[in-house]
Amino acid sequence: MASAVFQGPGRMKRAVFAGTGSYLPARRMTNADLERMVDTSDAWIVQRTGIRERRIAAPGEATSDLALPAARAALADASLAAEDLDAIIVATMLGDRLVPATAARIQADLGARRAAAFDLNAACTGFIYALAAGAAGIKSGLFRNALVIGSECNSRMVDWTDRNTCILFGDGAGAAVLAAADGAGGSDILAFELGCDGAKADLIAVEAGGTRLPTTPETAAAGRHFLTMNGREVFKFAVNSICRMLTDLCARNGIALNDIALCVPHQVNYRVIEACCERVPLPLDRFYLNIDRCGNTSAASIPIALDEAVRAGRLARGDLLCLLGFGAGMTWGSALVRW
Repeated sequence: MASAVFQGPGRMKRAVFAGTGSYLPARRMTNADLERMVDTSDAWIVQRTGIRERRIAAPGEATSDLALPAARAALADASLAAEDLDAIIVATMLGDRLVPATAARIQADLGARRAAAFDLNAACTGFIYALAAGAAGIKSGLFRNALVIGSECNSRMVDWTDRNTCILFGDGAGAAVLAAADGAGGSDILAFELGCDGAKADLIAVEAGGTRLPTTPETAAAGRHFLTMNGREVFKFAVNSICRMLTDLCARNGIALNDIALCVPHQVNYRVIEACCERVPLPLDRFYLNIDRCGNTSAASIPIALDEAVRAGRLARGDLLCLLGFGAGMTWGSALVRW
């Protein structure tokens, strides 16, 4: 499958991770809670997904409300003031409103008056796409500092009577500050791969609410604003995507799988990562996973897991990090980072 591949030439500026942050809503929804809502069980969910609990946004807690504490944590970690930001890029499937962009609200609330602000929707691959946009702006000299956020309120578009989807998703936000650095060598985002197979777009979709099928009382009554998913086909797509991206990324950059210190994948399903480890092969302990505690937080899953990995001491300066995303569209994306 064709992909867009970027290999940064050495004379461009380096794009460095200057800080990370994350936020999870206070409410925990356990598998036991779901047992009281739908025909399922803790054992069934854990066996098929590895998920034990997920976080759920409070009533009135919007996508930007999740993003703001993650953004502030990332800025504090980077020792950077919001006024120094040149760009705010928000990856999300479900923003505060259709118009304007959620990034505009975040820009105002942070006080980042100089920053360009826009949203990006590549579903669960969204953070990788947004990271590529931020890094490209930095490497070209357009930005000096960029805030990249993944934030999702998945619980607002899940059908809580459908056990095939409601068990999977959670809410949360993660953020990273990218900064420009001069000179060759050192920390950098070394390469990206971005791709999409639009012919498979119906595998994960929300049918109503757009221009093809606008919202009406009838679409709302029929539940056509809930997310639907072909679980079997998505599982195969996810395993194939991770395995191929890992091997291609190593081949293009002249590194061995064992050179990668840590992989942070989209947290879609524990069984997906297990299957990937068997096929590649790569030890499971090279993957940072938090799906048991967070579920699938879509565009937020990679930055949340990355922030946790950093704070847990899983990355040292100079380590090679691989970020791996895949999701609705059907999209995929990877990033190779020298930490």
